[in-house]
Amino acid sequence: MVSLHVDTARTWRGGQNQVLLTVLGLRSRGHRTALVAHPEGELRRRAPADTDLFPLAPRMEMDLRAAWQLSRLMRDLQPDIVHAHDAHGVAMAALAVSLGGSALRTRFVAARRVDFHIGRNAFSRWKYRQVDCFICASGFIRSMLINDGLPADHITVVYEGIDLADVEAAPPLNVHKEFWLPHNAPVVGNVAALVPHKGQRCLIDAAALVVRKVPDARFLIAGEGELEDTLRRHIKHLNLDKHVILTGFRSDVLSLHKGFDVFAMSSVSEGLGTSALDAMACGRPVVATHVGGLPEVVDHRETGLLVSARDPVSLADAIIELLQNRALREHYGNTAIQRAARRFSADRMVDETVEVYRRVAHTPRGADSAGPPGVG
Repeated sequence: MVSLHVDTARTWRGGQNQVLLTVLGLRSRGHRTALVAHPEGELRRRAPADTDLFPLAPRMEMDLRAAWQLSRLMRDLQPDIVHAHDAHGVAMAALAVSLGGSALRTRFVAARRVDFHIGRNAFSRWKYRQVDCFICASGFIRSMLINDGLPADHITVVYEGIDLADVEAAPPLNVHKEFWLPHNAPVVGNVAALVPHKGQRCLIDAAALVVRKVPDARFLIAGEGELEDTLRRHIKHLNLDKHVILTGFRSDVLSLHKGFDVFAMSSVSEGLGTSALDAMACGRPVVATHVGGLPEVVDHRETGLLVSARDPVSLADAIIELLQNRALREHYGNTAIQRAARRFSADRMVDETVEVYRRVAHTPRGADSAGPPGVG
């Protein structure tokens, strides 16, 4: 099977990691893959040198020039599947498929990793009608797409994956030495972009409550984004300069996870939560908000604790409970490793993606049920 993957993001986040895991996993199974990525993006930089990689990105959502270039590439490669991994990629691929006309035999698959409603404008409605199958990162996202009016039989769920070999190979980071933390201070970690829906302001509010009960607790928030200056001011306002550290972007996130005692995810909305998956694979108990796909990741009182979103008191109480109970942390962490290996491995993700491709490729275009059966 030949697949062409399209991701237009310039930055590196969980979605781009999933694209690379998919491409490399398909190649290891003998499938031919090609990758279209932003010319100046992190995905292009991190892709192995022997990847069939084509630098291309649209200047805007409806970029006919970029779509024409992609269409020409598709006519040359004649992929069985074109798999668009982000919203601009979906737009570019939809236009390219349309421009290619009957010369293309490819089928069109779109990844959906965010729990945002689809656009209501005419172009958004048009581009999503071109998709033969949506691959959703969680059942929550699938339900959202159905509620937005997309046909259920065009929507399936494939949980995102973690490269367990990479997790095992990552050396633990001595976070106390790296960030000049007090010896034996318990460490609560968060790895996420500093953007509104990740809810780090609530986590900082919770930190102010935690340090009243656990005075030596420290919080490390790893990531970069538009809210960095705002969050720094909030930390200073609450006199938490010694307790909450914004680390900036880190390329060693798996090693960082292994330095945490507890991982906290304070999101207001979340498609699935690959940072929580990383933490679980590293054997860390997770405190997460009960939003989006996170309840599909974290088993309450099995691998961690779920709390209400925008509730710093509940978040603080859950963190304090784990920081004060080492045996409970270890129990949740051990259970988390098993759950991550069983349900969220990259191998499982790639195998299920291949099955989706096969079903889509063998369904005649224009059939009443163009996509594979959905998974609830």
